[in-house]
Amino acid sequence: MKKSTISSAVLLTLFSGSTLAATVYKDDASELKIGGRAEARFNVSDNNEDANNSTFKDKSRARVNLKGKTQLDDTLYGFGKYEAEMDTDEDITNRYVFAGLGGAFGAVSYGKQDSAQVQITDLTDTMATFGADAADLVAGNKDKRENNFFYSGEFNNLTIQANYIAAREKDGDSYGMSGLYAFDFGLKLGAGYVAQDTADDTDSQFNLAAEYKVQALTLAALYGIGSIADEDATAIEASAKYKIGKTTLVAVYNYQEIDDTDTEDNFAVEAVYKFNGNLRTYAGYKFEQIDNLDDQLQAGIRYDF
Repeated sequence: MKKSTISSAVLLTLFSGSTLAATVYKDDASELKIGGRAEARFNVSDNNEDANNSTFKDKSRARVNLKGKTQLDDTLYGFGKYEAEMDTDEDITNRYVFAGLGGAFGAVSYGKQDSAQVQITDLTDTMATFGADAADLVAGNKDKRENNFFYSGEFNNLTIQANYIAAREKDGDSYGMSGLYAFDFGLKLGAGYVAQDTADDTDSQFNLAAEYKVQALTLAALYGIGSIADEDATAIEASAKYKIGKTTLVAVYNYQEIDDTDTEDNFAVEAVYKFNGNLRTYAGYKFEQIDNLDDQLQAGIRYDF
């Protein structure tokens, strides 16, 4: 693979998210893009109800991101990303803040960014409403991790990622590595391992995942096993997507068990209608299988820019 192709592929991995962005500045060496979304959505469930609140809960939000890249020489470039999310309570969350260097070797970066396991868990994280409930047995498996040293490299059809999280708290560091191979006939296979220090021990998780796409149908599954505080843990996620014109139908299943106790067990379905590259609307329903958790209905309309 040509060096420029490797660099572009790695940068796309690091900047994954909304596919829309407007270039607000560009010269011979550098460019700056801005993007984001405005998403009006609501959730209806008995989970939201208490002495002061009804079953209806607004979950609207907006995101704004800045992405920059500068070419340092023929083989080396620098990059950075910032993304913030705001909700209707006027709370602002810094989702991503990182910068790094890239080249033919791949890319290295530091900041608040995804763990190396996210390229694996993203295969089953397919819904606009629900899903992705079971995959993260340990915190080091999640996305948007602070104090995160990250490497990503793409070599032909294989993407290798590794990260080290230097936790602010004592005895909380985490490290992991993953690989994802994309075959030419629509199949992807991935595997990853993450370990995280605790005050008394080391928690760990091993992930296996697969995705198969044939015409309008995409199927994916993830299986994770781990050790949490010396207790066995299991994670299972499955996803099916079918596209009919501008409509996409999605179904997911999530199951998680720690120490023989079900911590996640649900099935969700949704429909997404995409008017064009900017505007979509969706509605989903989650069927909860755990006692004391109620079903949920969630719907919204989203504008990407």
